[in-house]
Amino acid sequence: MAKSAGQKLKLLYLIKLLSENTDENHPVSTAEIIAYLGANGIHSERKSIYDDIEKLCDFGYDIIQVQSRLGGGYYMAGREFELAELKLLVDAVQSSRFITTRKSRSLIKKLEQMAGKHDAGKLQRQVYVAGRIKTENESIYYSIDNIHKAIQENRQISFQYLDWNLKKELVPRQNSDKKVSPWALIWQDENYYLAAFDPIDGIMKHYRVDKMGKVKVLKEAREGMEQFSKVDLADYTNQTFGMYGGKEEIVTMQFPNRLVGVILDRFGREADIRPMTDRVFRVRAKVAVSGQFFGWLAGIGREAVIIGPASVKEQYRKWLTDIVTTMQLTEELP
Repeated sequence: MAKSAGQKLKLLYLIKLLSENTDENHPVSTAEIIAYLGANGIHSERKSIYDDIEKLCDFGYDIIQVQSRLGGGYYMAGREFELAELKLLVDAVQSSRFITTRKSRSLIKKLEQMAGKHDAGKLQRQVYVAGRIKTENESIYYSIDNIHKAIQENRQISFQYLDWNLKKELVPRQNSDKKVSPWALIWQDENYYLAAFDPIDGIMKHYRVDKMGKVKVLKEAREGMEQFSKVDLADYTNQTFGMYGGKEEIVTMQFPNRLVGVILDRFGREADIRPMTDRVFRVRAKVAVSGQFFGWLAGIGREAVIIGPASVKEQYRKWLTDIVTTMQLTEELP
């Protein structure tokens, strides 16, 4: 490496050394810095190192000098992320169903580089989540990027909607070509959903992003601003129960008092809750009446009761009856 070229790279190598190899417990001495720079073809002297460190501090880097009878040294104190913050990010990446296994490893590797080599091992954490299944659609990252681009540029998108087949392959479903106006990305039930306006039906719909293939940004301007402006995303996310929408209804339900936490987790602290006796309470909430909603109620058990409206009570009764009938028919098969 030519001397002039090496001197131009000197500060960059110095930052790299301090960022990747030092912390409060692992300072690097001036002699070690000189040796490191020399190994990279950059000649330096002790006085020039002092000057370089001072310039980096003036620029804004938080570099601390340690005084010691053993020689002391320098370490990078301030980092973009503290170790505790990086641990939190690693846990989120590792436990996320939305991020593929391969991409999880890649992202965690990058987070380790931000921690420095001495703390990188502390990020080798394993978060176990019951029943966790990672998505296998690697193209999802490009799909999300295109969706964000379309939203920012006020464009429509086209895509193919995919389904799993018995060979465990994601393939286009019948009549899968879609053309919609994207308005928002929603994280719900550990999945990414796109809220978009469907011009054919004239309503807002949602799509699982990991089941969207060949996402393209189109030239046409978005439609559906009026419909989207009427959507309360927080309310919309809570009421749809897994994003499988049905007809919206104000439903009154009754639960034992010990389940108030479950209800607040689902409907939020603003939920209309009223004590009825010293044992039960009722809640009124807007929900999308669907199989997902009924499945949530059934999962709570017989203590979850629909009070009204009568039409929803009847739908729930029929939903439960159909399940029992199907099980009985199945048991009678040879």
